Amino acid sequence: MLERTSKEVDRRGFLRLVGALTTATAIAGSVAACGGPSSTAAGSTSGGDAKGGSNGTIEAGISYALSTGFDPMTSSGATPVAANLHVFEGLVDLDPATREPYAALATAMPQQVDDTTWRAQLRSGATFHDGSPVTAEDVVFSFSRILDPANSSLIVQFLPFLDTVTAVDASTVEFKLKYAFPLFATRISVVKIVPKKVVEADQKAFDAKPTGSGPYKVVEATRQDKIAFQRHDAYNGPRPAKAATMVWRLTSDPTARVSSLVSGRVQAIEDVPYVDVAGLKGKAVTESVESFGNLFLMFNFARKPFDDKRVRQALHYALDVDKIVTTAMYGNGTASTSYLQPSHPDYHKAATVYGHDPEKAKALLAEAGASGLSVTLLTTNTGWVNDIAPLIKESWDAVGVKTTLDIGDSSGQYKKVDAGDFGVMAAPGDPSVFGNDVDLLLRWFYGEGVWTTKRFRWAGSPEDQQVRGLLDQAARTGDAAARSALWNQVIDLVAEQAVLYPVVHRKLPTAWSDKKLAGFKPLPTTGLSFLGVSAA
Repeated sequence: MLERTSKEVDRRGFLRLVGALTTATAIAGSVAACGGPSSTAAGSTSGGDAKGGSNGTIEAGISYALSTGFDPMTSSGATPVAANLHVFEGLVDLDPATREPYAALATAMPQQVDDTTWRAQLRSGATFHDGSPVTAEDVVFSFSRILDPANSSLIVQFLPFLDTVTAVDASTVEFKLKYAFPLFATRISVVKIVPKKVVEADQKAFDAKPTGSGPYKVVEATRQDKIAFQRHDAYNGPRPAKAATMVWRLTSDPTARVSSLVSGRVQAIEDVPYVDVAGLKGKAVTESVESFGNLFLMFNFARKPFDDKRVRQALHYALDVDKIVTTAMYGNGTASTSYLQPSHPDYHKAATVYGHDPEKAKALLAEAGASGLSVTLLTTNTGWVNDIAPLIKESWDAVGVKTTLDIGDSSGQYKKVDAGDFGVMAAPGDPSVFGNDVDLLLRWFYGEGVWTTKRFRWAGSPEDQQVRGLLDQAARTGDAAARSALWNQVIDLVAEQAVLYPVVHRKLPTAWSDKKLAGFKPLPTTGLSFLGVSAA
């Protein structure tokens, strides 16, 4: 693939924008004919509310379909996880934009009783969407179902320190830890509180149409179409809904998503195509936020020659990441110099940094006896990944690696991965939707769980055991500097081993109308947040 010149890039952006504007004109006409947002099933756009929010409707363009259900114990899809920010509460939640913790269902941040005991008090008057009160029993149930191995929760890997959760009284919960864990007060934000009676009555129905205690409730969810929300009027927490209704249009087509914003059908869109960022200026506010979200290379450690770190390292050194960032991402990315992005508060530059070095790549392949290697690169059909995949092939072909691209939808590609039917995969990853501390971000991929056992199949290797040992040691360390030093050792090790490691950390472009939304902020994670946002 030839590198595009600046003129070609500008022309492509111009043509995309012309297409968007043409479609936008048609959409604007149809919306006007239908009476605009006030005629949607989501609700009216007139009037006001005593809680400080208007009775308006917020409409948004969302990039991803509903790939999983909403049950926060198992939900991992980008769209349902973002929706759950509005539907559920933890005792503690993280601000979606700043990632700072705040007391949500708890009246205050949890209080430490001794080294291994913490207590939290529930907010008085908190209710679920069905009108039932939130009780300590619901909190205990929400934690217990995650800790139960029979439920195979994605969240359990983030709670290795937790022993028992008990109700002291109707509004007080006590946590007993296996060992002192300094990050406890913020880490429990990964657990969202669910109504025991509703979940036990019909978990599948709950997964499809959730009941939480958050400021919005889901009234409709259609996999390829939309999610409709309504304000939870009885909500009495710190982040009340400031609109009566929301409609999230699930629009995977990037041109249609841009068109819907330009036409005014929606007020905000996520995942703005990089080619359209410049063209939207003057028509909407656009901002690209640096994120942990990345494109990683993942190798099947159980398949030769990918069990040899020299081969894995060679394929990283072969990549012209600067060209990827400039040409495919229009500057909206940063070549990885660590497992963490440079803006992360605990960023540590790894001891191994993979600059573009084709000669070193060739030498490592020869040293490993892998010259003339043939590789099938598995990738997902995510828009921005599609733009990068041909440049990976170009880089690998240039060092003598015969590369074939296998591009497909995420669910199908991961079925191949989980069956062991792959050698190397390039895919997007972003566990920062669950939390931002280094322990959590590392445990998502490198802790005990599906990634090390069923995906890159590293579990049981000496390096795997070393990483887990360092993570466990850091988790038990009360001194912040000592804990950071242990995390840095892990970062150095995973960079050197490169069995799953970022190629580039991306900037997430979001666009919105500041004339139609008040208080909106773009996020450093996938998804959009309308907590504290009102429709003007």
